[in-house]
Amino acid sequence: MAIVLTRPRAVRATFVAALLALVAGCGGGADTVQNPVTGGNGPSSYNGPPPATADVQAFKINVWDNLKAENRCGQCHVAGGQAPEFVRLDDVNLAYAAANTIVNLGSPRDSRLVQKVAGGHNCWLASNDACADILTTWISNWAGASVAGGGIELKPPPLRDPGSSKLFPETPALFATTVHPVVEEYCSRCHTSSAANAQSPYFASSDVAEAYAAAKVKIDLDQPEVSRLVVRLRSEFHNCWSDCAANANEMEAAIRAFADAVPLTEVDPSLVLSKALSLYDGTVASGGNRYNSNVIGLWEFKTGTGSVAYDTSGVEPAVNLTLSGDVTWVGGWGINVRSGKAQGSTTSSRKLHDLIKGTGEYSVEAWVAPGNVAQEDARIVSYSGGTAARNFMLGQTLYSYDFYNRSSSTDAAGDPKLTTSDADEDLQATLQHVVATYDPVNGRRIYVNGEYTGDLDPVAGGNLTDWDDTFAFVLGNEVSGDRQFQGIFRLVAVHNRALTEQQVQQNFEAGVGEKFYLLFSVSHLIDVPQAYILFEVSQFDSYGYLFDKPTFISLDPNARPGSIPIEGMRIGIDGAEAAVGQAYRTLATTISDSEYGPLGQPLSNIGTVIALQKGPESDEFFLTFDRLGSHTNVRTDPVPLTPAPPPDVQRPADVGLRVFDEINATMSGLTGVSSVDPNVRATYEQVKQALPTVESIDTFVSAHPVAIAQLAIQYCDALVENPTARAAYFPGFAFGSSPSAAFTPAGRAVVLDALTGRMIAGNVGTEPAVAEVRGELDSLITKLSACGASCPAGRTETIVKASCAALLGSAVTLVH
Repeated sequence: MAIVLTRPRAVRATFVAALLALVAGCGGGADTVQNPVTGGNGPSSYNGPPPATADVQAFKINVWDNLKAENRCGQCHVAGGQAPEFVRLDDVNLAYAAANTIVNLGSPRDSRLVQKVAGGHNCWLASNDACADILTTWISNWAGASVAGGGIELKPPPLRDPGSSKLFPETPALFATTVHPVVEEYCSRCHTSSAANAQSPYFASSDVAEAYAAAKVKIDLDQPEVSRLVVRLRSEFHNCWSDCAANANEMEAAIRAFADAVPLTEVDPSLVLSKALSLYDGTVASGGNRYNSNVIGLWEFKTGTGSVAYDTSGVEPAVNLTLSGDVTWVGGWGINVRSGKAQGSTTSSRKLHDLIKGTGEYSVEAWVAPGNVAQEDARIVSYSGGTAARNFMLGQTLYSYDFYNRSSSTDAAGDPKLTTSDADEDLQATLQHVVATYDPVNGRRIYVNGEYTGDLDPVAGGNLTDWDDTFAFVLGNEVSGDRQFQGIFRLVAVHNRALTEQQVQQNFEAGVGEKFYLLFSVSHLIDVPQAYILFEVSQFDSYGYLFDKPTFISLDPNARPGSIPIEGMRIGIDGAEAAVGQAYRTLATTISDSEYGPLGQPLSNIGTVIALQKGPESDEFFLTFDRLGSHTNVRTDPVPLTPAPPPDVQRPADVGLRVFDEINATMSGLTGVSSVDPNVRATYEQVKQALPTVESIDTFVSAHPVAIAQLAIQYCDALVENPTARAAYFPGFAFGSSPSAAFTPAGRAVVLDALTGRMIAGNVGTEPAVAEVRGELDSLITKLSACGASCPAGRTETIVKASCAALLGSAVTLVH
């Protein structure tokens, strides 16, 4: 289904034509992959008339086969049963006709069938939303085979002025004396991070600041009686401590006492204001242009509660993931793994084995935000049986992504692995889109934020014959629970085809999370009908909203803006301009006919994050302007306070330490020995944790020189033991002679010139004097050559190695 932004029907054709060139459809226009035939009645149980058309066949494969089971719709909506009979078993053509009355192929999410199940009608899972997502996928797959595309229609939103509101105080002092005593007494058995059966949010934590942050989204200051903390007791009877009605009244009274003490925030009448909107006044914009044609597992983390993350790919069996340990839900769709994992069963995970092994290629896609860049050997996404056996694994080692794949070219653990370059630092502790692909021709590839990293698979591609179907799919850890990854997952998908670079870029551009198009009306301020400032808005996480792509647009196809100055645009929330995040306050441009096109006129190419106040259900947004058309607001910026004198602190050192990867790269450069030399790499992996990790000279400890010495010795050993490399490094030196014959004045000069000439930078004032270094090395050679005629074989090579390591492992390498 093509996802396009459209105006109302009268202007839809022009707008669609312009956007179709820019926004790819779901699946990128490729053929829809058929879901495996499932259902309690079995694929061979249909003996009725064959599908009359290709569209009936598409309906049968994508919808009828999936819903005819008796534990779904086959118990009621069959021939002679409850109307509509859209899963009748006697004639799929009649079932097709009935289904067409309850689906919307242009907008599957709005189908009556989907809305009915979303409302709780016979969902076969514990989450109605998950069932609705799966139904949407099945109907979308049917639609993809029968229609060229649908559209997201931009409709005029409700018009209302920004209202006054109550904002949560910055400090938790008032909360601590009103609501917190109640929740701490009655809810701390579950809603604390230290509870045995801890359940987020932790609004009953003994830490008042933590409890306050978690409770805000559960409290409605304007209407205390509809606060979730109250509704859960009064209407849903959730863990009442005595009588539910009385308990709800007690909770409401505590929240009302809190709310009554919070002053009302009135909108400043001098501001130039747009109309106001809530997040859900917007049009859903998420995920419509993702390439999903070959998805066999999809986890979007939309549920937001409970201990299961549902596989909503629509390909059965669903690999639903059980959340265990310290795993919490993130607002705007996501989970935060701190200490735990999300794991599927081995039975359902077998789907991945069967469908990937059938094609011989696959892709693992994740929108993930690593918690830090210090994690090593951490499992992000894994399909494995333990630490030593896996089918595939995407992991983290510091700044690098690791990709293991079991094939005829690798061992049972997927070694040798493909890893991104240490120097490139592709992995960062921020939200990233990472895709790992495999096919037998190109082998493994890794893409980060839509770009191929350029790292080459160390082995050729192979077949997947040895894949094991007894493994389990897991996020955030190993199935054994001893390879912890800390971070936030926003979306994970497994495809049974290797995505192309264009398809990877398409999914990156589609973004992630729950997004809405918000149309802020400004027609009352300018002489343009149906004029709006359009924003793409999403809940960024549990604490903020992302505003992006501001655009001036009119839903009137005949409207033209003329020339409208616009300056100083700011975002307001709940009656006041947001204190931080005002990225558009410096905006100064003119909306003009020459810049206005079928998609409106973009106003900025940057986004900004605005702090969440009361939650997406209650927060109200509006825009303010210093100037829009003839309306102006003279804003006097506050005079900044005179900064205090800077504190008298110790001056930082002029020199610092090279960190672990810099030391490794430096030694490789100074000796000419590759850092991937097997012996060098093994030594580096062994001593890496003892090397410096930060550049401050104050962090120097005794373990550092010991580790550096070991690494330097290995580099010098590799240099001297390689006849070709040592001949180029020490030209003319007699390595095959005894020390007395080799270390003549001329021989010593060869060694000393090579070492000091390559390892000491002569144009750096802080480097030691070359003459002093030569003297020290010369003394070392003399001491090590004192054995005379009794020197053992190979003594000459050992002396050169020692001299090389003495200089390579010194401050010349460590300090910069």
